[in-house]
Amino acid sequence: MGRMDALDLEIQTAARRRSEAETAFLRADAELRELLIKGRAANKGPSHMAKLTGFTREWIYKIAPDPEKSRQGAIQRRLDKLNTDSD
Repeated sequence: MGRMDALDLEIQTAARRRSEAETAFLRADAELRELLIKGRAANKGPSHMAKLTGFTREWIYKIAPDPEKSRQGAIQRRLDKLNTDSD
């Protein structure tokens, strides 16, 4: 490629800033998701955490479902599968 003009440099700089912002967003998103999971494990409800974050209860629940219900559901699915296999 030949010489870069001012517009080329602006495009390149903007692309670099966007890439850095995306990396920062992904890091912050992973941190938030981890904290939401910790919050659910500490018996904080989706409504409470939705107020703290500005996200919907449904989104919070999707990211961090109730750990007790998840365990119970997994246990029940295993029992159902065992009962089906023994028939």
